Amino acid sequence: MCGIVCYTGSEQALPLLLRGLQILEYRGYDSAGVGLLRPEAPLFQQMRAVGEVQRLIDADEVRRAMPATCGIGHTRWASHGRPSVENAHPHQDCRGTVVLVHNGDIEDHLLWRTRLKTRGHTFRSETDTEVIAHLLEEARASGLDPVAAIRAALKDLRGTYALGIMFVDIPGTIYLTKLSGSLIIGKTPHGMFAV
Repeated sequence: MCGIVCYTGSEQALPLLLRGLQILEYRGYDSAGVGLLRPEAPLFQQMRAVGEVQRLIDADEVRRAMPATCGIGHTRWASHGRPSVENAHPHQDCRGTVVLVHNGDIEDHLLWRTRLKTRGHTFRSETDTEVIAHLLEEARASGLDPVAAIRAALKDLRGTYALGIMFVDIPGTIYLTKLSGSLIIGKTPHGMFAV
């Protein structure tokens, strides 16, 4: 079963996300990843690995990670697509403006994948999750604010989800939503978490 962990606040996000992913290891998974967004500038960095969370922790790109106080993480259980770096979360849209992690299953993702490809979208993974990123990209491009874009992107999908979503042009903010999945939000003196 997949697991998500999100953090935004005043502490460095990466160590908190990696520790959260280690705590979620008991659920079983085949890959893990994190995405960081710098609050002071719209700059995004993504790190993903196949296998144990420790492989992600030991990766060179993690040691060279930029300082960031906002980020999302994910442990993936391959339900759509083989275990691979490309299929590990987080997933992005075509332009890299939307980044998200997903726990759940989009049942009609193949239908949406076909529709989105005919509208010019390029897919980088075999996952159901990437469909959501492209739908969010279209909704934002139509001029919708983030909350309206999330509602528009999800309204016709069939399935379940708990999502952590970052828009690169809105640093320091993580949008959370769920349908028939679990999502717990916690507040500390130094920030907000979601798992």
